Amino acid sequence: MFDRIDDIDWVRLGHAYGSAGDVPGLLRALRSPDEEERHTAFGALYASIFHQGTRYEASAHAVPFLLELLADPATPDRELVLYLVTVLAVGHDARWLPQGVPVVELRRAADGGRELLAAKPPPWYGDDETRKEYVESLDEADQQRLWAYIELAVYDAVRAGVPLFRDLLTDADPGLRAGAAYALAWFPQDAAGSVPALVATAEAAMEVHEGEAATALVAAGLLGAAPDAALLSDPRPVIRWAAAIGRARVLGVDADEATVDELLAWTAAEPDNRPATGGAEVPFLDGDLNGYAGMSLRLLGPRHTDRAFDALLDRLCVAAGEQALPVAAEALRLAFPDGRLPAGVPRAALASRQRRLVEVLAHSPGAWLIDGVSFGNFASLVGDYGLPRSQEAMLAYLNAPVA
Repeated sequence: MFDRIDDIDWVRLGHAYGSAGDVPGLLRALRSPDEEERHTAFGALYASIFHQGTRYEASAHAVPFLLELLADPATPDRELVLYLVTVLAVGHDARWLPQGVPVVELRRAADGGRELLAAKPPPWYGDDETRKEYVESLDEADQQRLWAYIELAVYDAVRAGVPLFRDLLTDADPGLRAGAAYALAWFPQDAAGSVPALVATAEAAMEVHEGEAATALVAAGLLGAAPDAALLSDPRPVIRWAAAIGRARVLGVDADEATVDELLAWTAAEPDNRPATGGAEVPFLDGDLNGYAGMSLRLLGPRHTDRAFDALLDRLCVAAGEQALPVAAEALRLAFPDGRLPAGVPRAALASRQRRLVEVLAHSPGAWLIDGVSFGNFASLVGDYGLPRSQEAMLAYLNAPVA
């Protein structure tokens, strides 16, 4: 194992903290018999080659060795390795949901990035960060090309593991099986071989592992295979949810009413009253089934917009922290179809949907908080539409005297 790892000049490659000279040792530590050493190495890799979702020059070079680890049944914590490989491929999946990965667009965005990366000097080492200036010296368009190419290189490196992911669908470990189904969801170029395997996985897991079955159903939907409509009548909520998610992705505006109703019910459900999942865990959107249902409403087209908006507002009233983000994003998209509100627009000049959304945001303190403190990502999302960036300011805007 790791036969070629020392052939790579890791010191000249970069990650989030400069030179990637530490990566070979961290990869080797993932084989350590000491659990603490393995988990420390995993955390260090996660922070350096996948720093807050960003991929780096060294990330693609690390992938073949991670796949080698994953393929060996003797490797400890293979579920963690599979998770790292998958997030390296796609980053945070909220970026791609509910449609899936647009590979053609990714390749178009990366055009020219290879040359920019080739011109990049070696990364800084130790305390010398002067070489960080190369990326900062590029104009915005070239920076986007460079990062798009780096992400695409990592994506393509992980894609080489698709046959392995299919093999893992029959592993004895249900966590690995579900993780493999999740990984396969992001490679539409390989759908012809992956869909039959995912369908078989869903059928085999249906009676024993609800989360695994649901994950496989959603993955198949993202690759273009609609789950059977009969599953919308399944007594298990998570199976109905997965069937509706997959069918909406494939059928879009032609989705049947049962699919629409299931998505609306999940979107609007309060946390304490949402349908029980029987302990089933689904990795998409970090397990936020309500949020994923809300995101999927956009696939249904304008015929269901009014009901979708009502459901999103119902959910926004009770959602908090990260679970408020996808719901607010969909509600804002529907309320502000032309984008950002011009500066100085009074509350009285808002359209009906805009006023309703402002009222909900003003009276939903939990949506603005994460772990009890102000949630910057939520404030930024709302502010991007020209609205006040805090609940207090939103209340003041709502209650401002009408001129």
